[in-house]
Amino acid sequence: MSENDLPQGEATQVDEQARQQTGQQVRLRVNQQNMTTAYTNAFRSNATADEVIVDIGLNQVVPANQTGGQQSDVDAEIIFDVNNRVVMNYYTAKRLAITLGQIVRQHEEKFGELKLNVADRVKG
Repeated sequence: MSENDLPQGEATQVDEQARQQTGQQVRLRVNQQNMTTAYTNAFRSNATADEVIVDIGLNQVVPANQTGGQQSDVDAEIIFDVNNRVVMNYYTAKRLAITLGQIVRQHEEKFGELKLNVADRVKG
């Protein structure tokens, strides 16, 4: 896949990121031959003085009676199965945060507010 195969919005965004990183007008070629795709419904983050670390994976809910452990006062246990770790510098992290914020804002403008609290999403 070449840069010409990217949707126009993505191509413009990638070109802008490359210009910001180098301070010059550049042509960016995107090679997706080794790309993999992963679904995530959970993440955890950490940081050092130089880098931001994001672990992504799946939250899996296991009922308490299936955990194999002793009797507990909880109804279920969540297992966070980490599939991938992304390590990036703070400049890339900031660009990613801005981009994700814009994508979510556009989605909410089109489809309505995304409520993060599950209780707020339940229809009574």
